[in-house]
Amino acid sequence: MWLNAPNITCTHGFSTRLGGVSSIPFDSLNLGGSQDDSEKIKENRKIALEKINLSSTQLFTLKQVHGNDVCFPQSQPQEGDALVTDKKNTTLAISIADCYPVLFYDEVNHIIGAAHAGWRGTQAKIVETTLKAMIQLGAKTENIQVAIGQGISQDKFEVGAEVIEKFREAGFPEKCWSGNKIDLIACNLFTLFQNNIPKKNVWTMNRCTFENDFFSYRQDKGVTGRMWAVISMT
Repeated sequence: MWLNAPNITCTHGFSTRLGGVSSIPFDSLNLGGSQDDSEKIKENRKIALEKINLSSTQLFTLKQVHGNDVCFPQSQPQEGDALVTDKKNTTLAISIADCYPVLFYDEVNHIIGAAHAGWRGTQAKIVETTLKAMIQLGAKTENIQVAIGQGISQDKFEVGAEVIEKFREAGFPEKCWSGNKIDLIACNLFTLFQNNIPKKNVWTMNRCTFENDFFSYRQDKGVTGRMWAVISMT
């Protein structure tokens, strides 16, 4: 149900598609989207959060728009692609189904973050804006641990020449793509290291959403469920 990063010591997880109540093609732990039965999604969220001793009481999500805006949790609905906070007992959740989830934790200064990094967010350097927001709260780059979860692998991520050109214009090195296939992990690592995150502080899951354990928007042609990446200082 949940996969964990060894370098993030607070409560967190990257969900799989396993262990819920939704029916095909959303089987079974679908945590979002508008195509599945809303009551089943609600039950799945309850099951998943309880598994890691969290609740929906102080749970914050976003209307994700594939940009690079970072939000501080608020009671009203928010639009953006990353959340950061220094508040304990606050759970940040990012929804994914091919885009990469990135979790951040400064254990020394008690600050967490969660970012949604699809190709647009990656090209717009969402991890950089997330780091800057954490630093605004008092985080230090040398203390920030970063975990990159499951997402579409380079082998499966074929794009048009215009997308490659956008990455080139944004300053990403040629090693981040091969032909017409982009390595989004390599792109996000490049941005993290540009922003002085030590290599020893970064963990990558290196698993592709085309695997049977996960939902994939591209593989399932848009009819699929959603996974979450969550993080909380309890």
